[in-house]
Amino acid sequence: MIPFLDLKTINAQYRQNLIDAATRVIDSGWYIQGTQLKDFESEFAAYCGAKHCIGVANGLDALTLTLRSWKELGKLKDGDEVIVPANTYIASMLAITENRLKPVLVEPDEHTYNLCPTKTATAITANTKAVLAVHLYGQLAPMPALMALADEHGLLVLEDSAQAHGAAINGKKAGSWGHASGFSFYPGKNLGALGDAGAVTTDDDELATTIRALGNYGSHKKYENLYQGVNSRLDEMQAAMLRVKLQHLDTETQQRKEIALAYAKGITHPALSQPIPANSTLTSLENHVFHLYVTRTAEREALQTHLANTGVQTLIHYPISPHQQQAYAQWNEQSYPLTEAMHQQVLSLPISPVMTDHQVDAVIAACNSFEMP
Repeated sequence: MIPFLDLKTINAQYRQNLIDAATRVIDSGWYIQGTQLKDFESEFAAYCGAKHCIGVANGLDALTLTLRSWKELGKLKDGDEVIVPANTYIASMLAITENRLKPVLVEPDEHTYNLCPTKTATAITANTKAVLAVHLYGQLAPMPALMALADEHGLLVLEDSAQAHGAAINGKKAGSWGHASGFSFYPGKNLGALGDAGAVTTDDDELATTIRALGNYGSHKKYENLYQGVNSRLDEMQAAMLRVKLQHLDTETQQRKEIALAYAKGITHPALSQPIPANSTLTSLENHVFHLYVTRTAEREALQTHLANTGVQTLIHYPISPHQQQAYAQWNEQSYPLTEAMHQQVLSLPISPVMTDHQVDAVIAACNSFEMP
């Protein structure tokens, strides 16, 4: 079976470096908010082109604490509207509702799966105060147009960069476009820790200070608490692991793009819609880091069964849209036809920096041999 994502082999490439990094943490005797975290924050901020990086416990906290901080700073209040793509992962919605803000779901662009500036503009009301731009599957949302729209209407922009580490538009990377950006370092991400981890990047000094305090029990100074905060800190061990893997991120991204290009060119089955044109190039794919390679077909169940029978593991990202989840029962009756169609048709093919040419060829052949039911 060709695995969807072989994390064991990915991390085995750096086994000794990871062991050495872990040993340094163990031997230091300092396991929370030490030099490994400080150094990773500095290195990742520089990588993204941002002034600040604040390590937190996970990607959801990165989004939640940013919105909470804007509330503490008086830039948001209960009931304010936040525009978010209807087809996002539920974490984007959870961060909004956890802060007693109102999600405004917008249908995505049919081809990129990201926010459409035109549809976003239509959704803006007098109560709209922020846009949560999700870089879904690893492709940057159209940030120049979204930032222009935000400037025009005085909106805050929070990037959900959980899947887009290193994606860029004209050299400007995810994490440096919006007023802030939340990252996840969940093990399966392009830059993955060996456990849960996350971070926020921003150029805003006041916001960075507030997020850092909120994630440390609301404390800006030991035993003094400005806010009713939480415990959400990126620990030394995960920071050390991330420092090792950050050095290899660009190389792994290049390998992902090469596989994506091979898929786009090689998969010719007419019933399978590909996420990029067959004539794409590495240069044209600056804005996509292929956390996922997502194809679409009306015959998804049959295709997934066929691929499994031919030894190819696939996953669905995501089978149920947020507005149809029981957690958001108040939205269950709302209709978002494009989003619902996507969630019924998308299928993610294996893609990882350790796939062999033989495995890539086998996935292509398996897709092309699919017989329509």
